[in-house]
Amino acid sequence: MGRVGVVTAGESWASGPSGGSVVRRILLGSQLRRLRESRGITREAAGYSIRASESKISRMELGRVSFKARDVEDLLTLYGVIDEGERGALLGLAKEANVAGWWHSYSDVLPGWFQTYVGLEAAASHIRLYEVQFVHGLLQTESYAHAVVARGMQGAPTAEIDRRVALRLERQKVLVSERSPKLHAILDEAALRRPYGDREVMRAQLRHLIEISEQPNVTLQIMPFSYGGHAAESGSFTMLRFPESDLSDIVYLEQLTSALYLDKREEVAQYERVMTRLQDESPDPDESRNVLRGLLQLS
Repeated sequence: MGRVGVVTAGESWASGPSGGSVVRRILLGSQLRRLRESRGITREAAGYSIRASESKISRMELGRVSFKARDVEDLLTLYGVIDEGERGALLGLAKEANVAGWWHSYSDVLPGWFQTYVGLEAAASHIRLYEVQFVHGLLQTESYAHAVVARGMQGAPTAEIDRRVALRLERQKVLVSERSPKLHAILDEAALRRPYGDREVMRAQLRHLIEISEQPNVTLQIMPFSYGGHAAESGSFTMLRFPESDLSDIVYLEQLTSALYLDKREEVAQYERVMTRLQDESPDPDESRNVLRGLLQLS
């Protein structure tokens, strides 16, 4: 797929009007691209066949837009796909790709570029992350999440803050679902020492981290100050892996008003090496729980 690219506030990567299944859009788009290229058909010619532009074909192949059944049918005909079974499977995928995800109901407080991440996070089989600013959203208590959101949105209406916190808590349900992903989180000690909320909020957050780290699908490590400089010099990042073999791993880098999604093999490999070094350099999960207990005693 190559570099997915920067998503600005005005250009959502895969945030079509339905806010639907991000992964299925990407899969369908990649399959349509392979079919087109195997037939030697240009994007311009493909666009002409569905009364659209070359750029529309590009967006479809990258999973940036929703799919109309008629467009998919016309493209499959152009690409010589006449087998009813193959056509039916791809048209079914197009239909599934347009089904709204649960996060669609939070579209009033969910930026388009973050809809993409929530969809990918919900579909991932493995989530690995490093966080330095604060405890990652999947691991936050409600009171800590409220303090983080309120700090980042000073002056925002209480109702909007509450909605964003509710969204964060809804995301966390993926960790206890039947198809829960494996989560490997590495938190910098800075994220645990930077106070959000009052003393009891921080104590409750530390206790929660100790408890959730005991879940069989959760691995939690703490990168302590005492180690000094370490591999993640560029800051926080998240790596997502999916059960679908056709979908490459994705590195998610969040910015203030946009996000960057990387899936070039060589770029993902660099983050893979950093993550592996962080895992090796951080205390193991048992020792990390002891670090958390020590911070709890000091708080």
